[in-house]
Amino acid sequence: MKKPIDYSLYLIADVQFLPPFNPVEKILQAVAGGVTIVQLRAKKLPDRDFYQLAQKIKEVLSPLAIPFIVDDRIDIALAVDADGVHLGQKDLPVKVARHLLGSQKIIGLTANRREEALSGEKEGADYLGIGPVFPTSTKENPAPVIGPDRFKALISQLVLPVVAIGGINPERALELKTSGAAGIAVSSFILQNPDPEKAACLLMKAWKN
Repeated sequence: MKKPIDYSLYLIADVQFLPPFNPVEKILQAVAGGVTIVQLRAKKLPDRDFYQLAQKIKEVLSPLAIPFIVDDRIDIALAVDADGVHLGQKDLPVKVARHLLGSQKIIGLTANRREEALSGEKEGADYLGIGPVFPTSTKENPAPVIGPDRFKALISQLVLPVVAIGGINPERALELKTSGAAGIAVSSFILQNPDPEKAACLLMKAWKN
């Protein structure tokens, strides 16, 4: 049986916000502040560099029992024995990913519309990342902003845990929790902060209030 996952504070470790000389250090600081799960996003990194970075992150997170998710790349997830993979709407279907990864790995799916979310549930995703709920500058060409009201209405129709994505700060965290979100996915607020541990701590404090 798959272990339950705490999605409360989901760090999207985008390499554009990680220092090249010691990228893992920022992630560890964020975990010290309360991050409960980490996803590595490296859209433009060469395959070998992606693999080596994923390997390092997996090595430091495993002893801490923090789940490690690889964005998009099922091959990298398999190569480093990551805990799972997060897929976008243009990536391999969830069913195919499940066949490749097996029943015990975590599979997440990004959704922006009701049809995408329901399809992800049907295909066997473990959780959904829905957004952007608020405007975000982290992603190139982001999907249309959903807004908190539509987000709440959408997740009320779903069974799977939902992680809110996009433009999230401490002021918005509690609103998303009361809407029914299982967690908040954050990148720039934590990783662009001079003190990632403090930033994560602020988010977790807001989430728990």
